Amino acid sequence: MGRKLTEAKQEEILETGIAAFAESGLHGAGMADIARRAEISVGVLYKYYENKEAFFQACLRHSLAALEQVLEEVTAREEKLLRYAEAIIRALQTFAHTHPNHIRMYHQITAASGDQARQLAEEIEGVTARLYTAFIARAQVQGDLRGDMDPRLFAFFFDNLLMMLQFSYCCDYYRARFALYGGGSLPEEGLVERELLKFLESAFTTEQSQIPHRDHS
Repeated sequence: MGRKLTEAKQEEILETGIAAFAESGLHGAGMADIARRAEISVGVLYKYYENKEAFFQACLRHSLAALEQVLEEVTAREEKLLRYAEAIIRALQTFAHTHPNHIRMYHQITAASGDQARQLAEEIEGVTARLYTAFIARAQVQGDLRGDMDPRLFAFFFDNLLMMLQFSYCCDYYRARFALYGGGSLPEEGLVERELLKFLESAFTTEQSQIPHRDHS
């Protein structure tokens, strides 16, 4: 009977798995290769995880727990939504730099299809969808944000911006695209934060009737 793996070693194995899934996707990554990278036997890996699908789910839960912790810390105090947005942007920039393989794994997941795609979307996006929708709806009731918008769809648009921002820091194609729009190099993070907040401020606070160049007839 082998010795039980320490929590630190189990976390190392999960991070190794995340890196493998980030590189090759769920179908391309192999358990034998993951075990080799983690410096354990494949038998030990199967002792803890029934199959690759179970191991992938464990990796995903590990990553989501890290992301949820970041968001919980940001949203632990009462703030206006744009203050939340500022803190979330900054926190996700940091998360992308400290956990790039997590972001690359999410990017790989977006290629899923059928029932698997639906299940993964519900598991990964469920927390942020509820969180962002609730923030926006509450701010509307308090009169802090424009009232002529659907909070669920605006939460979707908001999350799309943040998701693409994280991809732009971690995934080669999106990083090259980011540099292209940045004039040849990645824009400084403080500038990105300030300009994105300007964009969000207009989107969240300016009602259609207030737009001078819009035809209201």
